[in-house]
Amino acid sequence: MKYLLLIMFIFTLGCSESPNKKYDFVIANVNLIDGTGAALKSNANVYIKNGRITLINQAEVNKMETIIDGTKKYLIPGLFDCHTHTNNYKIDFPKFIHFGVTSIFVTGGSTCTNEYYKEMREIGSQDLIASPRVFHTSQHFIMEGSHPVRTYSSSNWREGKTVFYLKDTLQIESLVKEVSQYPIQGIKLTIEEGPMPPPLPRMPQEFINKVVKEAQKNNTKVFVHISDNVELSMALEAKINNIIHFTGVDLDFERDQEMVDLIYQSDISWVTTLMLDKSFIYPLHPEWVNETEIKDIYEPENYKNLTSQSEVEKAKELLFFFENDYKLKNPTLENIMAFQVEDIKTLYENGVNMVLGTDTGNTYIFHGHSLHEEMQLLEMGGMKPIDIIKMGTHNAAKMMDILDKLGTIEKGKIADMILLDKNPLESIKNTLSINTVFKNGIIQKRIEH
Repeated sequence: MKYLLLIMFIFTLGCSESPNKKYDFVIANVNLIDGTGAALKSNANVYIKNGRITLINQAEVNKMETIIDGTKKYLIPGLFDCHTHTNNYKIDFPKFIHFGVTSIFVTGGSTCTNEYYKEMREIGSQDLIASPRVFHTSQHFIMEGSHPVRTYSSSNWREGKTVFYLKDTLQIESLVKEVSQYPIQGIKLTIEEGPMPPPLPRMPQEFINKVVKEAQKNNTKVFVHISDNVELSMALEAKINNIIHFTGVDLDFERDQEMVDLIYQSDISWVTTLMLDKSFIYPLHPEWVNETEIKDIYEPENYKNLTSQSEVEKAKELLFFFENDYKLKNPTLENIMAFQVEDIKTLYENGVNMVLGTDTGNTYIFHGHSLHEEMQLLEMGGMKPIDIIKMGTHNAAKMMDILDKLGTIEKGKIADMILLDKNPLESIKNTLSINTVFKNGIIQKRIEH
């Protein structure tokens, strides 16, 4: 008799699942921008179960479901910042989440020991404390005395711990094998000498080629940091497919036709980092801080020197750099960006996987907020918001090799999403009209201000 009762209980349990148990919740009647580049889908219902998107339709929602009303709101995938640095993730991570950046790509740094990387991965893997998902490279592979160690002097730079100096090609095999045992996205290879005089020789081509060769043996990618056309050519010669810096490159699509053809023939992912140039002239425009959430969210030390005479003078010197190196008369943010965005737009339209990244961690590049500034710079230069959103979601996930899990709002994907109050296709600045941030289908706590 007890077995009959047990069978009846199990049968009843299976049949009594009410409609509101079928999904954890549904975002109903929302304007869906799914990150694939497809047109906006109005009156969409996005159903979430166990942190995954399980159904998307435009049918009438069962009133028994747990409903988040998306009427007159806009749903986009969680954003990626694919060029970040942080020396204090406990302070920086909540800011990323506040601004809808649910995944980051940390590309080395002076504090990035294996232990520090592990801490960041672990906090990024949970969803109760506001933290983005963390993907990262190895520590920097550089020539001794070059960028970034020479540019950003710090006692935290330690050979074999936070940076690897390439002294000859013989050591590269063991170094690549060593870092490949960790859960990295690939090797961070910095081939430039850095911006500080006197100039140093760039990393020799044979070193670059050897790193790529050994990386391939270990099934490891290489992510290269470049700052001009010469270094771009060196990276392409070595068949490196992931470039994490655009600022400094100036393509002439007729003059550089051979190099451009090589880019188009390769499976290139390329991170934008336009914010670096904007950050240089921030002290000439203190209103950029005043007109945003920056003062509400960030500690004063992030911008307290903004209007100091020394910072203003430094920014004026950099204007002189833009005038000479970029061949601009009366440099402004608009004309500093115009030719760079034109190049990015052309590359994007010809199939290059352009990806959003800011180089945050530098002065006046703000964790979280500056990704929205990056998007605004691209729109200022003529790119369409729907393409910019794709660069910060789908294309980023493609570069990270996780497009099967993240990057778009599609059935089966992890529910990292942002609910907006305003239409980002009318103005990309509306990505700042954040109503709710979801990670793993769980509402994330934003910073109160």
